Amino acid sequence: MSVPTVLVAAAALIDSDGRVLIAQRPEGKQLAGLWEFPGGKVEPGERPEEALMRELDEELGIQVREACLAPFVFASHAYDSFHLLMPLWLCRRWDGVVTRRHHAALAWVRPNRLIEYSMPPADLPLVAYLRDLL
Repeated sequence: MSVPTVLVAAAALIDSDGRVLIAQRPEGKQLAGLWEFPGGKVEPGERPEEALMRELDEELGIQVREACLAPFVFASHAYDSFHLLMPLWLCRRWDGVVTRRHHAALAWVRPNRLIEYSMPPADLPLVAYLRDLL
């Protein structure tokens, strides 16, 4: 049986102390309570970078310029009802103050401590890349 592929753009926001922002999925959403890299679905006709900039504004209240997004790595994960393809960008510069708008919680975490947080299966493999880079 064929399942749809869902394209989700995500960011590893990195602060001046080298910590990475993760966000806890809210109650009522699939995978509620798990920690993820912020971002969201790419809408039809939208480029992944545009989707990521839009999602970061909607979810966190920050404005990111495309030039500040550095392509890093991607995840490819088969869930039961869809296949997730998720490119992850690194971002060290943004305008505004990171504010929790849609998530249950936000946490700035050192890369070597990310493994201590329960994450969706698609996000988990990205942790080792961040740990090794940062």
